[in-house]
Amino acid sequence: MFRNKVINAIEAHTNLDRTKIDSLIEIPPTLDLGNFAFPCFILAKELKKAPNQVAIELITKIKLPKEIVEIKANGPYINFYVNKEMFAEYVNKKTPEIEMAEKVINLNNDDSSNQIPKTVLLEFPSPNSNKPLHLGHVRNMVYGQSIKNLYAFCGAETTNVNLFNNRGIHVCKSMLGYTKWGNLQTPESTKKKSDKFVAEFYVLFEKHIKENPELEKEAQEMLQKWEHEDSNILALGKKMNKWAEDGHKKTYKKFELDFEKTYYEQEDGLYKHGKEVVQEGLSKGLFYKDEESSNVMVDLEKYGLGKKVLLRADGTSIYITQDMFLAEIKDRQYKTEKSIIITAIEQNNHFKQLFKIFELLNKPYAKGMVHLSYGMVNLPEGRMKSREGTVVDADDLIDELQEMAKAEILVRNPDIDMKELEDRSFKIAMSALRFFLLKVDPKLDIVYDPKQSLSFEGETGPYIQYTIARINSILEKAPELDFENVDYSLLTDNLEQQMFNLINQFNDIILEATLRHKPSAICRFALDLAQLFNEFYHQKQIVKEESKIRNARLVLAWKVKDMLILALELLHIHPLERM
Repeated sequence: MFRNKVINAIEAHTNLDRTKIDSLIEIPPTLDLGNFAFPCFILAKELKKAPNQVAIELITKIKLPKEIVEIKANGPYINFYVNKEMFAEYVNKKTPEIEMAEKVINLNNDDSSNQIPKTVLLEFPSPNSNKPLHLGHVRNMVYGQSIKNLYAFCGAETTNVNLFNNRGIHVCKSMLGYTKWGNLQTPESTKKKSDKFVAEFYVLFEKHIKENPELEKEAQEMLQKWEHEDSNILALGKKMNKWAEDGHKKTYKKFELDFEKTYYEQEDGLYKHGKEVVQEGLSKGLFYKDEESSNVMVDLEKYGLGKKVLLRADGTSIYITQDMFLAEIKDRQYKTEKSIIITAIEQNNHFKQLFKIFELLNKPYAKGMVHLSYGMVNLPEGRMKSREGTVVDADDLIDELQEMAKAEILVRNPDIDMKELEDRSFKIAMSALRFFLLKVDPKLDIVYDPKQSLSFEGETGPYIQYTIARINSILEKAPELDFENVDYSLLTDNLEQQMFNLINQFNDIILEATLRHKPSAICRFALDLAQLFNEFYHQKQIVKEESKIRNARLVLAWKVKDMLILALELLHIHPLERM
């Protein structure tokens, strides 16, 4: 409503259309500069006047509606100051879900390319079957879940699928390691989590290959036998893949992650049908057989993407072979407007090449495909390496975080029920992990610090949970709220208005986070709002105030809590009633 009043005021005295005005309006960094600001640069160019002169002239023409109490020219900007009482009431009563639906309708009626699709398919985390899920996979999972939640909140129908890379040279290395050094052991006989058991043989293979390079040739020969459907190789692959997937499923459960469908490279014949797509490209002259290596390749040099092997000389497939068919089968089964694949940033070039190949093949789904990537997750002591076994196992990390959370809870509440301790500590541990990985731009590398992520103070998930728990405690001590008779004139000081101002921006922040695929913006909102409330809590009385002031401030506290819970839900983090 208030933004629309600003748009109306500007539209009445300029030649700009509403969509353009809306795109130009800014939120000033402080309330001293108003609630909204409009830059006059575009008008200055049209009128051939200095922007500050345009601002001065324009404010003399604008007639203020009752919702706007003051406008000021500030250099090239016009600053708009709202009626604080009306603003507090409006922000407190508006419903984010309803407002978002309206925003998406308006956005999608525009000709802009920035639109919310009706249907979104997400593919993640797509792990290999030769290792357990590690810290890198965790970043993939929490990123994927938050993107799914954001699109769903914006009204899209979302589906997530998984790819189980259960065939290839990486799997053969684990299999060969098992045949040489496994001694017919099983996860049950060793009492090890099944995916960890499989990973040990991949690490053993990489260790021995340094002394015996011929092992690489053996693994390649095993892959050839696999693709020629050798019954013994297929049986061993099936057994070890089941061990790996069973372990993965236990980890997925901790992250509340399930899938509409899991694609299997072996069982779904992705690599076989991928070879058919390669043959299609060969027949069209888009791909070629390299004379020197005999590999089937595609030349993407003129697109700045180099040359890419699509099929090895011995006829065996590689990752891109299966990806060339996987996109086709996903499109055939789901027909979504947008198909998102989430991987580590190391695969950026791979997907640029893949999408360009789809373009060249005139695949109808090429336009809707999106690759989202994220930076590396390192440890204070350096980079993780799967081949050397120096990865941070997701299960071990969660266990460590939960034990640390338990210790913190017991200091604060030594008499807590043991079942409650388990539940609360797990939710705090997952909050710490998710928030730490999501609070930075996904493209950036991260050094993960478990202790820092668990802090109840600072920029962490537990800090947001703690703020919600604090508000719960305040509301429990207070009389019942009277939402119908709130004196909003009592909520006009600077901190209160800052909170309302920030809450009013939340839907725009969600929309921007969705369109730019940056859940870090939701983390920033939650941190800023929690910090504002805690500053307010330390400066102002709430429960002990006179009844009208108390009720108004309690209603504000309730609204803050509601918005913080929504922010956490978008990040797939559980709020807590108590810490």
